Amino acid sequence: MTIRTGPCGRLIAAALLALTPLGASAADYTFRLAHVTSDKEPVHEAMEHFVQKVAERTDGAVEIPIFPNAQLGSNPEVFEQIRAGAPVISVSDPGYLSDFVADFGVLGGPYLMDDPRDFAKIVDSDLYAELKDRLREEAGIELLALNWLFGSRHMLSDKPISSPADTAGMTFRTPPNIMWVETFDAMGARPTQVAWGEVYSALSSGVVDGAEAPLPSLYGAKLYETKDTISLTGHFKGFTGLIMNADTFAALPAEVQQVMNEKAIAAGVFMTDLMLNSEEEWIARLEAEGVTFNRDVDVAAFQEATAGVYDKFPEWSDGLYDRVRAILDN
Repeated sequence: MTIRTGPCGRLIAAALLALTPLGASAADYTFRLAHVTSDKEPVHEAMEHFVQKVAERTDGAVEIPIFPNAQLGSNPEVFEQIRAGAPVISVSDPGYLSDFVADFGVLGGPYLMDDPRDFAKIVDSDLYAELKDRLREEAGIELLALNWLFGSRHMLSDKPISSPADTAGMTFRTPPNIMWVETFDAMGARPTQVAWGEVYSALSSGVVDGAEAPLPSLYGAKLYETKDTISLTGHFKGFTGLIMNADTFAALPAEVQQVMNEKAIAAGVFMTDLMLNSEEEWIARLEAEGVTFNRDVDVAAFQEATAGVYDKFPEWSDGLYDRVRAILDN
């Protein structure tokens, strides 16, 4: 069989791979777990934790092989496979989920919280339960967890970035996510949407002047080979989690549903601890590769510059940001 090349061809190929049987297996249920990042990053380790615990609790009845490095396609491509009913689980964040339920977007906004552990207040709230229900009903997506701390996001460029004056006029890579676009626009930068798998070449060729991501992602993608300065801006504290097709999930036995939910949340706790306890280790690894860290960042200036971003989303429910602030500040 010949598979077409190009974006459409890649999507078809990824979908076929997602639906192709893995071969003889004793498992009653098999799902492919897809993500676009390196298998050397903490998120992959958290996925391995999730997969192992689910297998243990179900006595091997659920098998979940992991496919890193966009083997099943880009994030949008994988999400379409999930919505089409493919037996795929993927990692997602509030920004991508906002494509389906706009109110998720507020959870990925700039400088939303000082302490990442405060995000647990959101996950335990009625607001979060409402958003999960809406995602299931309006998009056919089951959200297993959203408490995986992907990390504080910092800026990589050729120069130190200490205030919005330094980002003014710079072309910055963003994902295809309106929150990122609005945030970097508010900083005076020129946001340019580039898929994660293409960021290295975009930085190398000068298509973009800078990129931003958590330290493990900057390291795992070897972006330090293209730019040598990381400024610890911490503009986003990113949380991710696992999603799958809602109908597929609903068709599972109740005990399997419970295990997958519980272990997805437990893996989020595992990853959050991993990220919070390893920042200096990642800094040391990057410094060993020749990276210079800029810690002289005027966070207050960035907060002031981006405060108005939360007013840029008229599609959000009335009073949404105030509701989130009340939860976090309680």
